[in-house]
Amino acid sequence: MKTLIVLLAALLAAQVPAAQAALRVLACEPEWAALVRELGGDRVNVAAATSAAQDPHRVEARPSLIARARNADLLVCTGADLEVGWLPVLLRESANPAIQPGRPGHFMAADWVVLLDRPARLDRAEGDVHPQGNPHLHLDPRNIARVAEALARRLASLDPANADRYGERQRDFTARWQAAVAGWEARAAPLRGLAVVSQHKGFVYLYAWLGLREVAVLEPKPGLEPSAAHLARVLDSLRRSPARMVVRAAYESPRASEWLAARAPLRVVALPYTVGGGERARDLFGLFDETLARLLGAAP
Repeated sequence: MKTLIVLLAALLAAQVPAAQAALRVLACEPEWAALVRELGGDRVNVAAATSAAQDPHRVEARPSLIARARNADLLVCTGADLEVGWLPVLLRESANPAIQPGRPGHFMAADWVVLLDRPARLDRAEGDVHPQGNPHLHLDPRNIARVAEALARRLASLDPANADRYGERQRDFTARWQAAVAGWEARAAPLRGLAVVSQHKGFVYLYAWLGLREVAVLEPKPGLEPSAAHLARVLDSLRRSPARMVVRAAYESPRASEWLAARAPLRVVALPYTVGGGERARDLFGLFDETLARLLGAAP
């Protein structure tokens, strides 16, 4: 009897139309996994390649991650060379034609927004330079809305039987998102013009959105740990151009920012950076709620 039941279940499963199977999505970063869930609901099965505790520049393409890429219908990443140290290996080892560059299953968020900080000089001696521009684009919520529109279209093209559902979810998300952005901008008014120090140049989009002024960066070059001599130079510059806070991502080591805060009248603000990076940052809405709460809590 058990054998008969198993055979019947297998037969029924084989007869389920392919359109009813959820799209298998691999997101390079937690913010894009969260956005896919907002747009796809129960039509998507999403996994994130990285967590909020990891530096997205430096990830190991482990066998378990390669296996997920091998079975994915859609790959959603930031692009702009954020994942250049590991994504090419993942794509090659996965041998999955569906998610290779140029295919419908390959989606880069950076293709849909205007990037900031395009370098004038391309030289590896300058650190982790990104030729297309700064890749940390998700920290401006207006970019999230732009990416959401393009991503909903891509989901619909891969799963045309449910195209209307993706469109409805995108319109609902956009309405809620626009209302949230208006609220965040009203709350953030006291931050406009505030001078800040960054540990890494990972917040340029956040600063551009909120009107914060970055007056110093602790890394001498992108991706390079600051030396004691460099930190001393930053400290000296702050005597001439004071700042209110030093900002770092939750995944970054606190050593450099705490060294500076111990010698200057600054507060250290560890921002969640991505979904999962803080207690309240459980989805995209919580990410910006917590980000603003931490910045405002450190402001005068």
